[in-house]
Amino acid sequence: MAEIALLDGGLGQEINKRSRKDTHPLWSVKVMFDAPDVVVDVHSDFIEAGAQVICLNTYTATPTRMERHDFGDKFEEAHATAFQLATTAISNTGHTAGSIQIAGCIPPLVASYESNVSKNYAESLMEYRRIVDQQKHSVDLFLIETMSNIDEASAALDAAMESTKPVYVGLTLSDDLSDTLRSGEDLEDAISALVPKKPNGILLNCSIPEAITKAMPILARAGVRFGGYANGFTSIDKLQPGGTVDVLEARKDLPPEAYAEYVEQWIDIGATIVGGCCEVGPNHIKYLANKLAASGHTISNLG
Repeated sequence: MAEIALLDGGLGQEINKRSRKDTHPLWSVKVMFDAPDVVVDVHSDFIEAGAQVICLNTYTATPTRMERHDFGDKFEEAHATAFQLATTAISNTGHTAGSIQIAGCIPPLVASYESNVSKNYAESLMEYRRIVDQQKHSVDLFLIETMSNIDEASAALDAAMESTKPVYVGLTLSDDLSDTLRSGEDLEDAISALVPKKPNGILLNCSIPEAITKAMPILARAGVRFGGYANGFTSIDKLQPGGTVDVLEARKDLPPEAYAEYVEQWIDIGATIVGGCCEVGPNHIKYLANKLAASGHTISNLG
């Protein structure tokens, strides 16, 4: 059986659910300033569920987003705090440094899903370099997440590759099962643009599992390590740039057992990196870890 790298689940969404305050446009980053123990607890729960890679809680901690919401002066603090809380969770769960990997988070700079508000390649590259510089001395690898268009994905990948750390790039697909990014660009065109840059892997993330399942054979032909981690939203159409995730709803038909069935299909196609995105919680990851182990797979980090 294959060795499968198991990532954590929907970190930001899980933190938000546990927060007792109104949702902020900076999402779980704002919670981190107000209630850091919540972040530690969520990291810990994912680790105890079986995740071997946890992601920094910096998804909305981009200069653009933080300045838009008057938190620009806390950019460096946010990244330093996120790393501190991740290491605390690793220690609290009885693991040693390096046994659980910490992934630097490289997100969309302006908004999720909305490629029309993205910056151009040159502007994106400059901002991504700032994010990479904040994380590169602390993390084990970089996870580029939820890239909705080729230019932004290319800029993020180029900036992260300058760090010399392993880099994995995640693309988000249209939920209409068209095998396109949310920009309308073909997935195959995105792969052709990214593979020559030599990422350590290409992933599909923060899309419905049906879209990822349909597109997974395209990744299998790319010639690089691949995988996926889906979200559990009914739809992302209501979320606007600068808005909050309160407008989104969780699916009722995606319990841990159902989610694991999708993941097993990806693994059958050859995926070796799996996890969960928004609305995929510790219970999903725990069930998935147990299912993989029972099937004879070895669960690992990204080595």
